[in-house]
Amino acid sequence: MKDSTIDEQIKKIEEEIFNTQKNKATEHHIGKLKAKIARLREVSDKRKITSIKGKGFAIKKSGDATIGLIGFPSVGKSTLLNKLTDANSRVGEYEFTTLDVIPGMMIYNGAKIQILDLPGLITGAYKGKGRGREIISAIRNVDLIIFMIDSQNTEQLNLMTKELYKAGIRLNQTKPDVIIKKTGQGGINIKSTLKLTRLSEITIKSISSEYITNGELLFRDDIDEDQLIDIYMNNRIYVPSIVIINKKDLILNSELSIRIREIKNKGWKVIAISASKNLGLNQLKSLLIAELNLIRIFMKPIGKNPDYDDPLILNKGQTVEDACKKLHKDFIKKFRHAQIWGRSAKYSGQKVGLDHILADKDLMTIIISR
Repeated sequence: MKDSTIDEQIKKIEEEIFNTQKNKATEHHIGKLKAKIARLREVSDKRKITSIKGKGFAIKKSGDATIGLIGFPSVGKSTLLNKLTDANSRVGEYEFTTLDVIPGMMIYNGAKIQILDLPGLITGAYKGKGRGREIISAIRNVDLIIFMIDSQNTEQLNLMTKELYKAGIRLNQTKPDVIIKKTGQGGINIKSTLKLTRLSEITIKSISSEYITNGELLFRDDIDEDQLIDIYMNNRIYVPSIVIINKKDLILNSELSIRIREIKNKGWKVIAISASKNLGLNQLKSLLIAELNLIRIFMKPIGKNPDYDDPLILNKGQTVEDACKKLHKDFIKKFRHAQIWGRSAKYSGQKVGLDHILADKDLMTIIISR
């Protein structure tokens, strides 16, 4: 099937959705039409990705986490990257100064955070405009997205998030907890651990029939039709994100407060800075560490003081076993126990096993067999 044929099919289905009156009686039909569009777009996207194979950005992830810095051309990304990291990204007052991915490393409280200054994300990026597919491919591999917008053009946020949504990137969401098990017969059977208030049984079956003939669905989340379609798609990525309003020095404080409030009311975490004037950069660094859910573990050698200069960086919720794996592969095989001082310990020097969950600023001694 040619891409032009797929695009024509999608257009016809979109017109049918637009012309269908939306009510309880038609929601299952609209859901099925949306599922058809998602399936067709996935086929089209796979072809287009194959056609640009070998032309993408070569990015090697490094450090404790990777952040993607995106925004419209000339919003100040390169200036911010140069202030936060050791990068040397070109800066100019004209569009498309950055024509490739520029990586930089931010060192903060012992954590090494890789920040990628990506070429300007523009309208139509998800279709490939302005190297959009290559940019989005890079974004899909980061741990956190920073949306950088101009203080005088806050509408840029909606334009960028729409582009990423169309590309299958789900911002500040977690993957819905729905288990799908294909079966050989019996049709589509639905089970749930809670009351489903946003999807009817007929809508679930109507959407699911586009992807499976027989199967069992176990719902542990109360989701809507778009989230159900996402579960069946193979190209959905769930990434946390924050918003930076740059050039705060060029707008009245009263106007800035209004714009911050508007963005917060839409569920975003937002911070206002001026990259060129060094305003708000320390607060930004703290926010980035918090949003990445990183914690610091200070190693305490037996009979010696803790090493506060070079902490072990882990993700919140990780265990002694995760720490051992990061330190040295032999630590797991030779592990006897660990001693913990800090918030995760019931008492100072508590002996714990590999499954002990660590907390920020814990001190840890690992005891291994010789």
